[in-house]
Amino acid sequence: MTIEDIDKEFFFHPFTQLREHQQHGPLTMVEGHGSTLTDTRGRTYLDAMAGLWCVNIGYGNTEMAETLRAQTERLPYYHTFASMGNEPVARLAQRLIAMAPGEMSKVFFGNSGSDANDTQVKLVWYYNNVLGRPEKKKIISRRRGYHGVTVMSGSLCGLPGMHAGFDLPLPMVHFVRAPHRLWEQQEGQSEEEFVRDLADELERLILAEGPETVAAFIAEPIQAAGGVIVPPASYFPAIQEVLRRYDVLLIADEVVCGFGRTGDTFGSEVFGVRPDLITVAKGITSAYVPLSACIVSAPVWDVIASGADKYGVFSHGYTYSAHPLAAAAAMTNLDIIERDGLMRQAKARGDHLAERLRAEFADHPLVGEVRGYGLLGAVEFVKSKDPLTAFDPALKMSAAVVQRARELGVISRALPASDSIAFSPPFVVTEDEIDEMAALARQALDDVARDLRLLP
Repeated sequence: MTIEDIDKEFFFHPFTQLREHQQHGPLTMVEGHGSTLTDTRGRTYLDAMAGLWCVNIGYGNTEMAETLRAQTERLPYYHTFASMGNEPVARLAQRLIAMAPGEMSKVFFGNSGSDANDTQVKLVWYYNNVLGRPEKKKIISRRRGYHGVTVMSGSLCGLPGMHAGFDLPLPMVHFVRAPHRLWEQQEGQSEEEFVRDLADELERLILAEGPETVAAFIAEPIQAAGGVIVPPASYFPAIQEVLRRYDVLLIADEVVCGFGRTGDTFGSEVFGVRPDLITVAKGITSAYVPLSACIVSAPVWDVIASGADKYGVFSHGYTYSAHPLAAAAAMTNLDIIERDGLMRQAKARGDHLAERLRAEFADHPLVGEVRGYGLLGAVEFVKSKDPLTAFDPALKMSAAVVQRARELGVISRALPASDSIAFSPPFVVTEDEIDEMAALARQALDDVARDLRLLP
């Protein structure tokens, strides 16, 4: 049996059309260096997505490999329950508090962004229980937001496909609109009027539900999987005015933006977010080892810590919480990013990416918008620009373009909620590689459009 045959016979794939997979089989990668992947046939691909927005230092970094070898030999694992600890995780927690925006105090470690956002909700509930507010439990999220796949974090996602078939979202989760100007901003409306509209919508929802029942608002600085949606500069300040008015905590989901993707350490710094809780994962280790963290502000920590008097042991955590191998990997990953100036490089490469995407796509008749920030970009497809008309979702336009781009040697990602394709390459990507990614993605769009007779 080939490895593809074994895969189809035994492996249950995440986020995969299972029937189609059984027919067409996997594309199996066997090697990666920098921004380039190699499959079982020896064919190479430029990875325009850094895996899933995460391999920031690129593939095949030998310094990371040496760190993992050395830590495995020294202490491959020990738990952190019942006051047990290890050196790498203590040093990493100290480093994260020093890096994080705002008045942050403690770090709780997990394994993925999904379990971290699940933990954030439990922290918010525990916090309000300690304060004697057992009814203050509802969470507000945004349409097009992505926050994970556990029962709670999947509920927080504002993407209908994340809920279908799973009996989600849970009833305590509510949604407001995303700051997606292409479709949400009314004709003739100024940016400030649009932002005020969104803040008013949030306030109306809080009042309708009852401020005494609304506990937290969760948001990505840039909505990644929902379409690389970049908010107006005044958006988060306006939203936070409403949250403060009704004593609603703010959870900043920095899983994609954190550790340099925007050109700054955190997306919160770019967009004026002052979070009570911060979620990180992905870029913390550049995905070499699974790791996530909940960074907790001092005021929230003080309340949670006082809960010991009422509830005794804080009974939450995972077997692999604060894993020493993952913490050591994170420390080396952050060393590499800082020493090699990869945040500055991400900003410079992001400027080049934006320029090349605009050059290839801005004037295309089937492109409604080219957008992005830092080393994040997206191209959104539309049936018509004037009047602005979306494609029928059944056409699966973005998925078809991504499939054709892959055939041409570039791995992008379809974002069906916005009919967009995304770009989020490793920080080590070169300008020549960006040029090739953009050019081949444009060729893929033209090829698909001609096949569908959308272009002459």
